[in-house]
Amino acid sequence: MASQPFTHDPSATAAFAALEPTAPPVAEGERMRAVVIGGGTGAPVSIRTLLSMGLETSAVVAMADDGGSTGILREEADVTPPGDVRKCIAAMAADPGDPLTKAFKYRFSFARNHTLGNLMLSALEDAAGSFPEAIAICERLLRARGRVYPSTLDRVTLVARTRDGRVVEGQAVACHSRTALERVSLRAEGGIVPFAPALDAIREADLVVLGPGSLFTSIIPNLLVPGVVDAVRASRGSVLFVCSLADMQGETWGLTAREHVEALMDHGMRGLIDYVLVHTPVPLRPESPGTGLFSAATGAEPEHASTSGLADAALCGHVRPVRVDYRDVQAVQAQGPVVIARDLVDPHRPTWHDPSALRDAFAGVLRLCRSRRR
Repeated sequence: MASQPFTHDPSATAAFAALEPTAPPVAEGERMRAVVIGGGTGAPVSIRTLLSMGLETSAVVAMADDGGSTGILREEADVTPPGDVRKCIAAMAADPGDPLTKAFKYRFSFARNHTLGNLMLSALEDAAGSFPEAIAICERLLRARGRVYPSTLDRVTLVARTRDGRVVEGQAVACHSRTALERVSLRAEGGIVPFAPALDAIREADLVVLGPGSLFTSIIPNLLVPGVVDAVRASRGSVLFVCSLADMQGETWGLTAREHVEALMDHGMRGLIDYVLVHTPVPLRPESPGTGLFSAATGAEPEHASTSGLADAALCGHVRPVRVDYRDVQAVQAQGPVVIARDLVDPHRPTWHDPSALRDAFAGVLRLCRSRRR
């Protein structure tokens, strides 16, 4: 049977479907702004949740993507990476059922797997003369309910060091590392200049949400752009890190929730994270098993092995939950953040957050934010 000529990008599936609006968690007449910092897979999850709660929502998106359709366009057309921006614009769309919004997400298997949205953004960047203008045009076309900002307009390359000491280059390579990553940095031919409107959105936010999404290749690259961490520090709002539920790639292979938080701290966020949202299906007790940093690097323990022994076919379908235990929670909270542990998994899609559970957790965080306004 022939393959479908038009396939939907994952952002068109039920996991990214718009949520029905709920009662705003703020008083009538009160204005509350949120900004989501991340990439194109996890950030839309937070975007759609915040929009359903009536918050003014914007997104700051990493610009290091060099895989798939985006990588081809970046290499052959010398354009700004469109993929993650496209997904966030789609998440902001006023009407997910509108034909243009649906077509924006179409992926063409017969045309090197490009999406219409990627092609539109790239063509409009050339026609309009700038990537921000291309974004603004697509936001108007889809009647986006918020703004999407690249963290930088400079051509950057992600450089990563793994926990076994190897150095790899490129986001597409790093996210499939066969051993967990330890540190990442951005490389550019000249200096890296932040996109000023992105910094403004962060500084003006009442809530800054990091994630969910790929820790080292989607969230942290934004923090590596000069000025972004300073903008978070200057923000009047609280900072929430939404830890991923599971790892289907290699970059965080075997790392616990605590190690996710510590990686953020090691990349500039120490002292800046107010809340950490983690998934646990059962109440956490003192007898929970311990952390696995050493074995994540060495493969010494089955639960925290590296992926070096797995064939590519096995690796592609392998899913491992991000673990958290009682000692992790204590260790994280000793460094400042409040840890909120909830059952957040979607029973039908175990690697995705349950929409209602995530919204309830966000509402709880917002109540805490209002009581702890800086």
